[in-house]
Order: sequence, then C-alpha cells, then structure tokens
Amino acid sequence: MQPRFFTVDVFAERPYSGNPLAVVLDADRFDADSMQRIAAEINYSETTFVMSAPERGGGWRVRMFTPAREMTFGGHPILGTAWVIRRHLERNADGPVRLNVPVGQVRVDFEPTAAGEVAWFTAPPVRLGATCPAQPIAAALGITAADIDTRAPVQQYVAGVAALIVPLRGLDALCRARLDLAAFAPLAAAGFEPLVYLFCTETRRAGNDLAARFFFEAHGVREDPATGNAAAFLGHHLLEHRFFDRASLSLRIEQGDEIGRLSLVLLRARSDGAARAIGVGGSVVPIVEGKLLG
Repeated sequence: MQPRFFTVDVFAERPYSGNPLAVVLDADRFDADSMQRIAAEINYSETTFVMSAPERGGGWRVRMFTPAREMTFGGHPILGTAWVIRRHLERNADGPVRLNVPVGQVRVDFEPTAAGEVAWFTAPPVRLGATCPAQPIAAALGITAADIDTRAPVQQYVAGVAALIVPLRGLDALCRARLDLAAFAPLAAAGFEPLVYLFCTETRRAGNDLAARFFFEAHGVREDPATGNAAAFLGHHLLEHRFFDRASLSLRIEQGDEIGRLSLVLLRARSDGAARAIGVGGSVVPIVEGKLLG
C-alpha cells in the first residue's frame, strides 16, 4: 500500500494561512535519504514521517526534515503531526498524543475553545546559550544596533536545534530585517546557528501581544510563517530576563505577515524558582489528504 500523505496548516485561524506541514504516515519503508528527497520535493519548511505503530514504551516515532536536513525538534511539526495522528491513528483516544523525537518524548494536548480546538505541546528542556553583541547581529539583519531592544540581550537557546532570540524596538525594524548569510558568517564561526527569531511588543492587530519573524538557512535564506520551537525559546527568554516582570505569561504572537501567511502562536510560560514550564499552542486546519505515489 502507498503511504498516506496529509497537508495541514498549523498556527492557522483559517485555511491557507499559518505554517503548512506535510505529514507522511506508514513511513517505515523509507530510509533517511528517501525522507530527505521527499521533504525537498514537497519543499515546505518541514515534512514529518510517522512510523506505522506506537513504540513499545508508548508514543509514536516521528522523524522531521526541512528541505535541506533532518531536525531533532520543531514546534509546528510537533503540533501538526499530533493532530494527524489523533484523527487518523488514534481515532478513539481522547487523551494527549505523545511523539518520540530525537530530543525525547513530547506531549501534545488538545484544548477546546470557543473558536475551536487548540493543540498545545509542552516544551522539552531548553539550554541557555551564549549572548551575542548587538552590532554584528544587526549588521547580519540589515538593521542598526539602535533597533535592538536593550531590555533583554540577544541570546541563543538550544533544544535539539539552536536559535538566536533578538528583541527589537518596534515593527519598523521588524519589517526591515533580512538575514544576510555572508554578513552572518562571523557569528556562525563563533558558534551561532543561522536561525534567528526576531520579536517586538508592537503589533498590527489588537489583542495580540507580540509580533515575530523567523529566518533560517535551507538552500539559502527562508522565512518561516510560524515558529513553535522558537516561541518556546522566547518563553524562556522572557522569563529569564524578566522582560515583562511577571513570573507567569500568556501571550498571543502574530507572525507571517511579510510572506502572506498570517499566523497566530499562543505561548504560556511560568517560572517557579529555577523551574520553568513552557507551552506553545495553535490551531490546525486540514488542507490535503492523499497518498504518495513514488
């Protein structure tokens, strides 16, 4: 039988918005090279592959690929894959879905709301990385050091993947930013990954708390419509540096405007002493259901 294939829009409030994700079920037949070729063919920011049966210790084994490389953790792939599993592999289950990915097992819960169901993942442990001076990252982004908000540093966070969190003063700087890989090269040589998450407290739409953009390298620079793993990093960043001077946060993050894919990422972050609890949520909209023929 040919593997089943689905496309869903994650962090989407309507079809053809949010971040598209391809999910391939019954993927045991594919080796890593085949999965990479399929992901490059589909050319979404991520494609996931779900093995055909739960693992003995519980949870579904999932592998995820960008068009260029395999990933160990990703937010919108986690949520979208769990949504597909719940509807097509665990039809009678009403509890959380658990995904086994290289960073460990990730739990996804489904919460009913007045606007529809929201999927939430509990972020795995996150490690604080090095801070980055304002001038070189500003040069790599085509903005000025004065555009960077000094209420928190520019800092790298790591959970399987690494990303730089860059606070900006407003939407003007957010809109002007572009990642230049050649200008980023000195930072890459210093150990910073070319995955950059920018945010500011100025928003386009009432009711939202933050606006964000995310640039990453995959056969050149790409921009992500919505980025769950970086939102999890942001939760740690905001708590670590007391950005809002609160130990508990519930935030709405708008993303994707610059590329015509309006997205809404929900973030819950709580600090209890040294312990942190981070949840990232969003709506999932089904778009395509079919089979891979190749």
